[in-house]
Amino acid sequence: MTDDVHDTSSAEPGGADEMADARAIEHEIHARAEHDHAPQAHPAIPIDRQLEAILMIADEPQSLVALGAAVNAPVPAVRQAVERLVADFDGVDGTTRRGFELREIGGGWRFYVRQDLDTVVEQFVEAERPSRLSQAALETLAVVAYKQPITRSQIASIRAVNVDGVVRTLVARGLIEESFTDSETGAINYVTSDLLLQQLGINSLDELPLISPLLDDGADGFGQNEGIPDGRV
Repeated sequence: MTDDVHDTSSAEPGGADEMADARAIEHEIHARAEHDHAPQAHPAIPIDRQLEAILMIADEPQSLVALGAAVNAPVPAVRQAVERLVADFDGVDGTTRRGFELREIGGGWRFYVRQDLDTVVEQFVEAERPSRLSQAALETLAVVAYKQPITRSQIASIRAVNVDGVVRTLVARGLIEESFTDSETGAINYVTSDLLLQQLGINSLDELPLISPLLDDGADGFGQNEGIPDGRV
């Protein structure tokens, strides 16, 4: 009699068996969701090749932990794979010694050019470096640096020549950039870029030399005429 009553209650909606089944289904759904969002390994591709591909595009050293997370592998396995790659690139065991090496720097791993090939790379970089700026481009760049933000027409007024081509060259080189467009005239205002600061080796425009001492009278620069005491904008 007691068994019959128990069986009837468990078959009712919301009974103990149904609650257990519901919890089991819910647990399975969560487990599948976590699996779908977890990094998936690529068992068909050796871990060495996976790491090689990742390190090829890395722009900063990668730790073993970060590499392990990227390929979904334990750190010891990643360490062994990195050691194999180092040996491979160094020409150990009869392999070809590459022009690059896998080097550990600051707790991370990254590809670097071998030191004995630095001269070759430097020659290549020098050959590929864009030609020097023309005198007209340098003068225009100086006007932008000291008078920014400034429009093309304002630059042309100061230099008394058409500067459209020179401005395009400076923008293409990344030395100046568009800052904003005048709401009334539609003219584009230009400013110098961070790249120019890097090329000049300064942290800010405040470190530009004063222009007043370079003018004829040594005192009254165009900056002072504009109400700027130190000749800098």
